[in-house]
Amino acid sequence: MKKVLLTTTAVVFTAGFASAGDMSMSGAIKLTYGAFGTGTAKAGQDAWTSEADLDIAASSASGAISVSGTLEIDEATETAAGPVTVSMGAFALTYDANDIGALAVAGADGEDDNYGDYSVSYSAGALSATYVGDHETDDSSMAVSYSAGALTLGITQLDERTGLAGVTGVEKTTVSASYTTGPYTISLSGDDQASQDWDASVAMKSGDTTVTVAADETEMMSVGIAYAAGDVTLTARQEFNNAAGTNDETEFGVTYTSGAVTFGAAYDSGQGGAGNTHYGDEAELVLNASYTDGDVTVAAKGNDQDEMEVSVSFAF
Repeated sequence: MKKVLLTTTAVVFTAGFASAGDMSMSGAIKLTYGAFGTGTAKAGQDAWTSEADLDIAASSASGAISVSGTLEIDEATETAAGPVTVSMGAFALTYDANDIGALAVAGADGEDDNYGDYSVSYSAGALSATYVGDHETDDSSMAVSYSAGALTLGITQLDERTGLAGVTGVEKTTVSASYTTGPYTISLSGDDQASQDWDASVAMKSGDTTVTVAADETEMMSVGIAYAAGDVTLTARQEFNNAAGTNDETEFGVTYTSGAVTFGAAYDSGQGGAGNTHYGDEAELVLNASYTDGDVTVAAKGNDQDEMEVSVSFAF
């Protein structure tokens, strides 16, 4: 009897799903052994864990107004509504409670957590604008950008209050500009805070190599190089002459991909040293490898904090 009921339910669901040409389904299943931290949160004991995620997306665009939404199902939250977007012409309204960027606070693991609830955006030609708001705090962010050929201009207004834990409250306006001429890209940005924060960089691309020189208000200078050719991608970056008195930092990364096999290594001296509290993918040294067989991926990663993780997963 149970098999009959399950089969009948599946047939009814499939029939409803097939009749809606504007619906789609995607998901992933993952089995993991080990433990990997996150940000400043150290991993616990090695253990077996499994994950299953299913997203059902639907949209309607038969008229001048288009509506889209997602139903998210997983083993942790069971069922939750994903972002819902209503658009008409150049305008779009998106609602996704506590999950829209531009408004974020430092989480317990040291990584930022978004808390924006809704956004209103406009895009037409070279001009685009986005407003993000939060119901609980009335915090908001407004960003406007304009692009014309090689020139891009932007301005962002952030208005935060102290009503939410982790938010110190700030009103800040940031302006930015970038210009590309030949192999060079010049970027500048600055804000109206008392510290007069600013950033400037020049990037030069030549064939497979890009070299970037940057500086900021703390007298921190950096030189970076990126190289990508064939199966290999290399990056390196050196920071020096920091007026704050911190140590120079060295970063490098290498990725090798050949067919179904991928190897990678990343090192960042700024994540280590005395009192090292960086774990997971943000540790000082992280190694990873993966192999893909059809739609199944076997992956392994480890770091200098004695954390490791092995997983088998597939997406559909």
